Amino acid sequence: MTETTLVTEAEESTPLRDYAEKAYLDYSMYVILDRALPHISDGLKPVQRRIIYAMSELGLRAPAKHKKSARTVGDVIGKFHPHGDTAAYEAMVLMAQPFSYRYPLVDGQGNWGSPDDPKSFAAMRYTEVRMGRSAEALLADIGKDTVQFQDNYDGGESEPTVLPARFPNMLVNGASGIAVGMATNIPPHNLGEVIDATLALIDQPDITMDELLEIVPGPDFPTGGEIIGRLGSRSGLSESKGSVVVRAKCTIEEIRKGRTAILVHEIPYQVNKSNLIEKIAEQVRDKRIEGISDLRDESDRTGMRIVIEIKRDANAEVVLNRVGHKAFPNTVCSVVFQGAERVTGCQFSFTCDGSM
Repeated sequence: MTETTLVTEAEESTPLRDYAEKAYLDYSMYVILDRALPHISDGLKPVQRRIIYAMSELGLRAPAKHKKSARTVGDVIGKFHPHGDTAAYEAMVLMAQPFSYRYPLVDGQGNWGSPDDPKSFAAMRYTEVRMGRSAEALLADIGKDTVQFQDNYDGGESEPTVLPARFPNMLVNGASGIAVGMATNIPPHNLGEVIDATLALIDQPDITMDELLEIVPGPDFPTGGEIIGRLGSRSGLSESKGSVVVRAKCTIEEIRKGRTAILVHEIPYQVNKSNLIEKIAEQVRDKRIEGISDLRDESDRTGMRIVIEIKRDANAEVVLNRVGHKAFPNTVCSVVFQGAERVTGCQFSFTCDGSM
């Protein structure tokens, strides 16, 4: 005999608007807390935190020998993060790339991509990893009841809700993520400046934002570049809403008798060098930029060097201005929204604790 399930009148009369609102909020909170946005206490998304914790459980501290990346990824997805291995490995790759992280949290051996093609990293069966020294500072004193632990997805293991974090990693390495109705994009900052500002805030809790900005004047990107103006940095740090405009760092030098060239030593953060060179070459072919006789990439392991050779009858300063206008501009937005009614500023980030 088939069992019939009776639906109560209260269940039938639930307004669609109320149900949709609850379902949306439940889903958005899951995405925010479990996937997309970093926690303000340690500046890490769940997958990043689980990678570091899994490496510590495997004994892959900074002084240890490197082990295959696949070993760490297997522990991460098997014990803590029940998602695809590709997502976990790509998160690990970003943490190991010195051009992506100001202070890499993973020390890797092997091919981890390049500024020309960050996605050209080798498969996890070929690369090896251990924790970076910055990650050691995030994990310090984790065994001394400094943070709370929670059960993993199947209740068979425990994992920290946040890491102790001896420095404000969210400001130091920056953070980015897109959730449901919320987003964040924080540029990285200099570790020494951020620690000095933290100590100043401890010694003087009523310190003003102007005084903090004297210590931390603006972002510090791993690929260098020159920040144009200070208004965007001030707005980003004080209000968590603003944009920072970065341009390439160039010099004009005589490369041989009678010939000068524009030498590009640093490019804006997250700008692909190969795409940038192609864009300049395209502008030259279309005659939108004139006065360039040769364009080549002489970058090597010692540093970046893009050579833009100038024609004999051209003015290098004029060409540089034209190139900067057509090919180099880059805007990095610094935005932190914690819901429509709350915006987190730099000073709050310095003073928050693990309960936030």
